[in-house]
Amino acid sequence: MTSSRKLVSIISAVYNEQYTIPILYERLQQTIAPHRDQFDFELIFTNNASTDATAKIVAGLREKDPSVQLITLSRNFGYQASLQSGFTYAAGDATIVIDADCEDPPEMIPEFLKRWQEGYDVVYGIRQDRPEPWVIKKLRALFYYVLSASADMDIILFMAEFALITVDVRRAILLNHTSFPFLRAEIGYAGFARFGIQYRRQKRVAGKTHYNLFGMTIFAVAGILTASTFLIRAAAYCLPLLVLGNVALMVLDFVRGGSVWFRLCVIADLIYIIGLLSVFGLYLARIYKDGMQRPNFIVNRNASLLNREFPGSV
Repeated sequence: MTSSRKLVSIISAVYNEQYTIPILYERLQQTIAPHRDQFDFELIFTNNASTDATAKIVAGLREKDPSVQLITLSRNFGYQASLQSGFTYAAGDATIVIDADCEDPPEMIPEFLKRWQEGYDVVYGIRQDRPEPWVIKKLRALFYYVLSASADMDIILFMAEFALITVDVRRAILLNHTSFPFLRAEIGYAGFARFGIQYRRQKRVAGKTHYNLFGMTIFAVAGILTASTFLIRAAAYCLPLLVLGNVALMVLDFVRGGSVWFRLCVIADLIYIIGLLSVFGLYLARIYKDGMQRPNFIVNRNASLLNREFPGSV
């Protein structure tokens, strides 16, 4: 007999998380246990071709809990693509994303479910604070505000990937065919009714983080390219200022003489041209990758443990 309860899919993207997965699993079970009379749950680990015992540990959990499932990718395609693979497979009426390191506390999930039942399509965590150096916090805040100010779509400030989305939102996200899926931008673009819950991010419960300043920078640039065309529009905005500056420098060169004004004019022009070419190059590379239409992830079916057939050709 088919259950009449709604299904909730919980997705956790993992890469070399052999120490955190058992902790996450136990905390999740304790959290969702009081709600099993209302909902059915499935826990989907999307494995970015881990090189440690991650897959083995998930397989062990599945032996005692058939609702645990494993999607193993053919290589490490990155966090966002890994989430996309989970969205592609998930069958829940609602889908929850949570990191395996428990920096986003699983104990908030009941509040997510409550707000979903109240009619919200997106329930997400708002990171008020996190245990990291002051400089990183300021750089992260600057990125959020720059992205929000320059984005071509609605961007939710300080939104975490720690969120619940309904099946309609999940389908809307999967309709986007960008080569760099950027979850918080896709959710903002999709719209729907949203509710944010403030919380303080906690320390990693075990293992080592795979996210560093270099990775943050790559993520920030890729996110801006996905959500905003401001950089490419800025070239047009700056052109009148450059022309006026050139005219002013040429007048000074004519009135006062000397080569310094001409040199300043040449330097300003070179900076503009180099910046213009760099920005155009970044967007052209993104257009090229999008145009190739390669899949953002490839599933290793032989290394995956699934309760149903994976949709599509990947």
